[in-house]
Amino acid sequence: MKSSFLRTALVLGLLSAIGPFAIDMYLPALPSIGQNLGASMGAVQASLMAFFISMGLGQVIYGPVSDMLGRKVPLYFGLVLFGVGSVGCALAPDIHTLVVLRFIQGLGACAGMVIPRAVVRDLHTGHDAARLMSLLMLVFSVSPILAPLTGSLLIEWAGWRSVFWAVTLAAVLGLALTASSLPETRPESQRADSSLGGAMRAYGGLLRDGQFMGLVMIGAFGIASFFVYLANSSFVLIDHYGLSPRAYSIAFAANAASFIGVSQFTGRLAQRFGLVAVVKVAVSGYALTMGALLALNLAGVDALAPLLVLLFIGYGFLGLVVPTTSVLALDAHGAVAGTASALMGTLQFAVGALLMAVVGVFVDGSARPMVIGIAASAALAALLTAITLRQPAAASAHAG
Repeated sequence: MKSSFLRTALVLGLLSAIGPFAIDMYLPALPSIGQNLGASMGAVQASLMAFFISMGLGQVIYGPVSDMLGRKVPLYFGLVLFGVGSVGCALAPDIHTLVVLRFIQGLGACAGMVIPRAVVRDLHTGHDAARLMSLLMLVFSVSPILAPLTGSLLIEWAGWRSVFWAVTLAAVLGLALTASSLPETRPESQRADSSLGGAMRAYGGLLRDGQFMGLVMIGAFGIASFFVYLANSSFVLIDHYGLSPRAYSIAFAANAASFIGVSQFTGRLAQRFGLVAVVKVAVSGYALTMGALLALNLAGVDALAPLLVLLFIGYGFLGLVVPTTSVLALDAHGAVAGTASALMGTLQFAVGALLMAVVGVFVDGSARPMVIGIAASAALAALLTAITLRQPAAASAHAG
């Protein structure tokens, strides 16, 4: 049983990591892509934003389809589309073509984001789901820890286009894992009541569910803060603070390691204190840490060390927020787990893309716009937590 649990976490984590791998390997390449293709910083960031937008929008489709057709068929389609988009990106002659192909690549990648969460809900609820979700995130963390460093080495050795050939190979690996190691967790008997009309009704019901939406948006603003960091950190750390691409990759990996390392305590803490209590404490710690980072920056402290230390601490707290809010949001929606997971992913990516766009308007080469965006996200997550989890009845319902 234990080996099966770990094997499932490994496969789902690797499938979930394929899309983020295409983001994280790409980050050290952003400055060199701009130079090579003669594109502005804004145009290069547009290629990143196009990927985020399509990853968000595509989940609305994959979720209901996975409820209707099972989990594996949409995964196959998404991985093939991702692979085709990756090859196109590797061959892109200009920034405009790259932006379009990154959008296509993202439409394929989002299958690996939405469907593994639905599989977790198919198999488990409560503490077991939190434990599996945190294990999935442990494997998923291979991407932000290793991908930037791998990307920087590839870029030094063979140029930025080699990044896309590498993620093409990741798509092939994902197809092999899906075929050989992932069982179908949505049997035909459960698909009978799933339809497009049913999906639309389910979306309507979920959008009217205040508890679900509150939990989703808490996670959304947490993830959005990381998206702001993704979009701006390479320019801030490399161009503003003077780090090399390799040193930047190590700094980025440290934050990811904090996020994932702390997330592994999710199941144990939830079992002892309850999921709701974990969310409340983690969001408070996250908001206070990012608020301190903003206060220092506004006070004129523009140094690399405090930025990295406080981000490390803050993203550690965030490592508890994301899996717990996901499990709580999906817990009561097992019959439409794919659809609920899709709406969660779409809203989270939409909020992240919107915040990236807003911060992008104020980019001035310094760390301040990025820090303000991160701190604002953390504050909004804390406000939503206070509103959503204030009812004692709602909290006690999920305490165990």
